[in-house]
Amino acid sequence: MPDCIFCNIVSREIPSYTVYENDDVYAFLDIHPVNRGHTLVIPKRHARNVFDISSEDWAAVMKAVHALAGTIEKATGADGINLVMNNREHAGQVVDHAHMHIIPRFKGDGIRLMPGHAYKGDEAKEVLKKIRAALI
Repeated sequence: MPDCIFCNIVSREIPSYTVYENDDVYAFLDIHPVNRGHTLVIPKRHARNVFDISSEDWAAVMKAVHALAGTIEKATGADGINLVMNNREHAGQVVDHAHMHIIPRFKGDGIRLMPGHAYKGDEAKEVLKKIRAALI
């Protein structure tokens, strides 16, 4: 995809700090990290998001994320790791190329990713019913 910044990174048209690479995935440091060591893992074949990525590429990305998460935690001295994927604009996706964030977390870093809200009344039962119906 010529307009895709991540495709241009994979093709080396745009420089990056490469963390890991194989035939299917490319991992590099985020240039605007949440914390030091924040890494993006992407499929080399263009896919817009989780809804667009092939099963094979998804598996390759997850395999790389699994291998890299512990390595990044150890290398940065982090106290934990967040794995995050934003899908579509209103979920916070900025670059339309599927990517997983590996974000090292440190005690007291002050970052709060997802404030929760309790279900009210029968909301949980209602949403569960809708999800289960969509599975069939």
